[in-house]
Amino acid sequence: MVDKVAHYLMNKGGVFYFTRHVPADVRHHYAKGRIVICLKTRSKNSALRASASLAGKLDDFWLQLRLSSMDVPAANLLIRDAQPKVQSLCSVSLTEARDMYCRLKSNGRGKLFFAVADRNVGYVVQCLGDRPVDGYSSADAGSFRDWLVDKGLSTSSVKRIFATVRAVINLAIREHGLNTSNPFANTFLPQDERPKRQAIALADVRRIQADCLRVGDERRLLVALLSDTGMRLSEALGLVQDDVHLDHEYPYIDLKPHKWRSLKTTGSKRHIPLVGAALKAAKIIHKQCTTHVQILYS
Repeated sequence: MVDKVAHYLMNKGGVFYFTRHVPADVRHHYAKGRIVICLKTRSKNSALRASASLAGKLDDFWLQLRLSSMDVPAANLLIRDAQPKVQSLCSVSLTEARDMYCRLKSNGRGKLFFAVADRNVGYVVQCLGDRPVDGYSSADAGSFRDWLVDKGLSTSSVKRIFATVRAVINLAIREHGLNTSNPFANTFLPQDERPKRQAIALADVRRIQADCLRVGDERRLLVALLSDTGMRLSEALGLVQDDVHLDHEYPYIDLKPHKWRSLKTTGSKRHIPLVGAALKAAKIIHKQCTTHVQILYS
């Protein structure tokens, strides 16, 4: 029978054990989340003294671990040229991490994925230099954020750039087994204070759909098709007749990649119900197509 007592003690079979959870912020240094040490005594007084000693030593050790992982206090106040270089234990540079990220994540990705990764990592290199992935600090991440804002980028754009940089460094940390944190992970990013774009009034949407169906030319039918499906423009432009199933009980578009048009993500492959103006537009487009594999729009 196990009997828990105060001061991180546990009594098991009359023998006292020291037991204590490892704090979450230093958990990655340990193989297990709980420390259990047999004190080899049946005396509670002796166990209490031993427990206090062990607890104090652990508190001191954990404090050292926390301090060693902290950035230099007030480093953001230093003149940029005077900021000390972060000692690196990694030979993988940020651009090399980007190349690995693109190589490992390339399956099913289009050209835009590689262009975005190259551009966003390029911003970091332009601002901070191409350092080893563990050679950046949280102060550097804050400076990078300010640099992007000074360039006139919106908060949403800054967030997307940080998301790419975080993903690149996280993958490098995992793949190379680095014992370091991602300095771009917890950077404060302000909320976008610009007014949100107002939705188009439903009456205006209905009027536009009616005009598009009435005129019935290629571009207006495309607008009508998009209006009630939510497809991306590139997705609609790459459709062929075989993708559109009008004879089904519930007409739908089988959206899938083609050799002439890939999809943005693997999750973009889907069935899209055809209703309202989109269904009417699809029927008109279907009649206008002359060959079995003709792309609906070019």
